[in-house]
Amino acid sequence: MILKALNYARFFKRIKVVLKLTGDVDETPNVLVPDEIESSVDKYSDKPCIIFEGKIWTYEDFDARANRLAHWAMAQGLNRGDTVALVLENCPDYPAVWFGLSKVGVETAFVNCHLEGQGLTHCIDIVDAKAIIASADQAQAANQILDKLKNKAELWDFDGNFGQDLEAKLEEMSSTRPDRKHRQDLTNDDVCAYIYTSGTTGLPKAAKLIHNRMRRAFRLPVVLVEMASDDRVYNVLPLYHITGGGLAMGGALFTGATTILKRKFSASDFWSDVSDQNATLFVYIGELCRYLLNTKAHPKETSHALRAGFGNGLRGDVWSEFVDRFKVPSMRELYGSTEGNVNFLNLDGKVGAIGQLPRFLDKKLGNAFVKFDVESELPIRDKNGFCIKCDVDEVGEVIGRISDEGRESFQGYHDKKQTEKKILRDVFEKGDRWFRTGDLMRRDGLGYVYFVDRIGDTFRWKSENVATNEVGDILSKFDGIDMANVYGVEVPGCDGRAGMASITLSKEIDFPELASYLKSALPPYAVPLFLRVRKDVDTTGTFKFRKVEAVKEGFDPKQVNDPLWFLDPDTKTYSPMAAENFERIAAKDYRF
Repeated sequence: MILKALNYARFFKRIKVVLKLTGDVDETPNVLVPDEIESSVDKYSDKPCIIFEGKIWTYEDFDARANRLAHWAMAQGLNRGDTVALVLENCPDYPAVWFGLSKVGVETAFVNCHLEGQGLTHCIDIVDAKAIIASADQAQAANQILDKLKNKAELWDFDGNFGQDLEAKLEEMSSTRPDRKHRQDLTNDDVCAYIYTSGTTGLPKAAKLIHNRMRRAFRLPVVLVEMASDDRVYNVLPLYHITGGGLAMGGALFTGATTILKRKFSASDFWSDVSDQNATLFVYIGELCRYLLNTKAHPKETSHALRAGFGNGLRGDVWSEFVDRFKVPSMRELYGSTEGNVNFLNLDGKVGAIGQLPRFLDKKLGNAFVKFDVESELPIRDKNGFCIKCDVDEVGEVIGRISDEGRESFQGYHDKKQTEKKILRDVFEKGDRWFRTGDLMRRDGLGYVYFVDRIGDTFRWKSENVATNEVGDILSKFDGIDMANVYGVEVPGCDGRAGMASITLSKEIDFPELASYLKSALPPYAVPLFLRVRKDVDTTGTFKFRKVEAVKEGFDPKQVNDPLWFLDPDTKTYSPMAAENFERIAAKDYRF
């Protein structure tokens, strides 16, 4: 009881800091994202803002570039509320574009720079973009879909190879700040940018990021790792993602810190960059830390000035090993969907937790953990039709109460139909509305919250629920397995879905030994029935596993070129999947 009281006392001390810092956003509804960044520019004009490929941009340089882009937007007749699609790799112009456009009330859509064809067309169409800004390969991809767009957006290419020459046009523009009157009627509730969902389960959706939400995101690194103006933040994450482009880049611009920006992540360059550039903080997402652990020892992997890492998606099995090997003093995890109103912060570094929320604060903070039915993929209702709250350590879906303004507001997506799908109604009383995170979590007795799985990733087999992340963690601990992407596949004649895993190997492994290991580490229903050995696990630009394609490809050796193994009911161990084995499965000749 004493330990619990001490824990809560520490929690309340930290949460007061969070509430004070983020409360300022609601108290200043007419202060916008560009106002805060301009304030940093005025304080730190001569200080390095971005270091990129050997060149240093000062805060003054950065502001001047953004000002030219703002004047360009006005010269093109772009008005408040219009949208420009930004399709760029990581570079200093990326934040300069959205910062510059925001100065005159123009919204920026952060489009995944790896998209082309239908996916790219879809992302530009759904935000009704009036113009497209791109360069290099992204400009070529955009040029190829111009005639397919519903609204004929004009392409502006920094290189001038595939559209209007943006660089030449910017040279004609003024580098002085445009008058604030161009955004004077905007408030915190207006859209600043669109950031897309990752597209792991279909075409991306454009989530609205209002100024209020972006300003809050900028403050989170201050809370998590005490980011300040003397920090140097190593950022390898894609800037079209909320963690890399909003949390890390925005946090640095807000505090006056220096961003050491990379075009893309390289595990082999990571420690040289961090050490040589004197980075004090780094931002991570998904499997980045696991990638680093899978590399051979680097001479500079402990000779660095890093004091902390911050981000999301760090699995518990990697956390301690990463800290021990690379001597990073602190790792700070957070949770928050791009579009949602549910956030958790791990303020004390509890290994494996995404944050802490004591149960008695649920009502005040507007969060709830509700019992969930995996088969229907809906919260369970009681006899009165209301949702049922989870017990301690019980897995359920996390939801967030929706109100019209402030922290509990929910703007959703540009597409109203997609927005409606994320709203749960009549949850605890008639007429209430709650945001569905789509994530399954559990909470322990001290209120520490642990991510379990995405809804749809958890599947049912042998009348039991199987969490893909938990199985993936166990698989990845087996010597020789680098990465494991777990999902459920249909088996003829069987109810539910059987487990299958796409794995990458660092060396040859003994598959019968793997079968024995999994049987000892997992309940029988959770042991993957099928294995697919790949050279690389397919991920999104933000390191999330792609599962839809893998599920469709299944375990048919005629459809899959990679080596396949299955848990043979006759031998009770993993055996290579041959055509005759698949035919027996299709004929329901095996008893799984």
